[in-house]
Parts: sequence; structure tokens; C-alpha cells
Amino acid sequence: MIGKALRLLRVYHDLKLGDLAKQIEISPGYLSEIENGKKKPSLDLIEKYSNFFNIKPSSILFFSENLDSDTITGKIKNNIRGNVLAFLSAIEDAGTQ
Repeated sequence: MIGKALRLLRVYHDLKLGDLAKQIEISPGYLSEIENGKKKPSLDLIEKYSNFFNIKPSSILFFSENLDSDTITGKIKNNIRGNVLAFLSAIEDAGTQ
């Protein structure tokens, strides 16, 4: 799930994968593997995203954390997270048309 959150963050800011990879000094292939869930990002990479996009690492991790959906708070957070991801996915889809 974190790979998807990182991809949607990039797409939201209208950046091509290669452009972001260059900016945060990693290979485009490695970034692609992370965004596609084939590899897990390191904390160092999450920090690079955080610095580049000027957001807290916890905001990035929010999208990918596994929430306890048995609690009311967990259900609310899951709902919010799902809505935010759906919104960012819609932005991504609009950019490819």
C-alpha cells in the first residue's frame, strides 16, 4: 500500500517517474518497483519524499498503515484513508486521459 501512496503523491504533483527519481537521486527502475509494490521503501526514501514534497513522513505513512478496523476509530480512519486514496486515484486517472 505504501508504494501506491508514493505513486499517487507523485502523480498528484504532476511529476513523471523519471523526473522524481532524478530529483530524489534514485534510479527510475527502483522507484518503479517501489510504486508497483515489488520492493518496500526504506525510511531514507520516505524521508527524501518528505523533504521533496515538504510534508511530514507520518503523512506519507498514514496512507499505508494497517489500521485496526474492529474499532470505531479504525473504521473512521480507514474510511478517510480510502476516500483520500480514491480522490488521488481520480486525479491520476484524469491526468492519463
